[in-house]
Amino acid sequence: AGEIPGGGAPLPGSRGSPGLLRVDVLDLDEDEDDLEVFSKDASLIDMNSFSPMMPTSPLSMINQVKFEDEPELKDLFITVDEPESHVTTIETFITYKVITKTSRGEFDSSEFEVRRRYQDFLWLKGKLEDAHPTLIIPPLPEKFIVKGMVERFNDDFIETRRKALHKFLNRIADHPTLTFNEDFKVFLTAQAWELSSHKKQGPGLLTRMGQTVRAVASSMRGVKNRPEEFMEINNFIEIFSQKINLIDKISQRIYKEERDYLDEMKEYGPIHILWSASEEDVVDTLKGVATCIEQCCKATEKWMSGLSESLLPIVHEYVLYSDTLMGVMKRRDQIQAELDSKVEALTYKKADTDLLTEEIGKLEDKVECANNALKADWERWKQNMQNDIKSAFTDVAEENVHYYEQCLAAWESFLTSQTDLNLEEHSEDKL
Repeated sequence: AGEIPGGGAPLPGSRGSPGLLRVDVLDLDEDEDDLEVFSKDASLIDMNSFSPMMPTSPLSMINQVKFEDEPELKDLFITVDEPESHVTTIETFITYKVITKTSRGEFDSSEFEVRRRYQDFLWLKGKLEDAHPTLIIPPLPEKFIVKGMVERFNDDFIETRRKALHKFLNRIADHPTLTFNEDFKVFLTAQAWELSSHKKQGPGLLTRMGQTVRAVASSMRGVKNRPEEFMEINNFIEIFSQKINLIDKISQRIYKEERDYLDEMKEYGPIHILWSASEEDVVDTLKGVATCIEQCCKATEKWMSGLSESLLPIVHEYVLYSDTLMGVMKRRDQIQAELDSKVEALTYKKADTDLLTEEIGKLEDKVECANNALKADWERWKQNMQNDIKSAFTDVAEENVHYYEQCLAAWESFLTSQTDLNLEEHSEDKL
């Protein structure tokens, strides 16, 4: 077992290098500069902020952490299941069954079953960002496209995406504001033709282009006086992004090295069995070694399965969250930049002052709402992040200890039996 950067829970190391995951001994070739930066301030999050009484969320698809502004009882349950491939003359795509069970009065029924494709999830995420520009919308898995292949998706890819989409919807369902979004309700309940019709009810192309142009113009102007609290949030996001990306890279590398080690170890068992056929004097010893290797292979497979189920997905999800957070800060700055431009125009009397004064009043309210929404959601997200990452590394540490205990027990049992056998043979020789 080894320590994660920042003194947290251990991670298994690869067999070709020391087991401790220490940044000062890892050799990541071209990433040495990243590691140097990481080692100077190795804490991903302030571990002192964890209280012994703080609830930790299990790494299930449904986040069960409760907050004061969230309902005490969960009333919306969503499952993403049964991926199905569709092949047309134009494209190949996957749809997923989305099953919703609820006791909420605003739903027409207590259970709904629809099929959705990845583009539908993208549409929902876009609508949530439009309606709540400074709330932290859960990230979607990346859209991987392998060019030159007729069958673009293998089973592992589909299952990984299914789990990520499942978590995406349940993160929204557990959010105190997003869960009541009307487009979210439509996504969960509308049949395919109804959803298609609903999508067409959005703003027209010219309206969307106008919004885009204004957003680009605001971003080009930039924010002159960003409030100090948002400067601190922005600095946190930059450091968090750097460190979580590095942890993701290290975790993926460890997993790959462990997989290579397992593939190599699987060859040793049969080799020792074949070897025993030509060595009559040590046949039992060689077979015993083969048995130990087989037991270690099984333990390694089980450990790697746990790693791929617990640590890797949660770390990568927060890699995607770092991009989401940067987008949220950019949208907040755009809203403030628009206000700043109006105030500047009023100062130099570049337009009708009465109209500008009215627009400034509206924009001030908009900025205040955006800031308050971000501040509240930021604290909620940060608590979730701390709970999730702490839980992930704690689970890995426990699995790591159990893994090494299994391997150690296998070899100790073998060595004990060999010692007893040698003593018996020695006694017989004396007689």
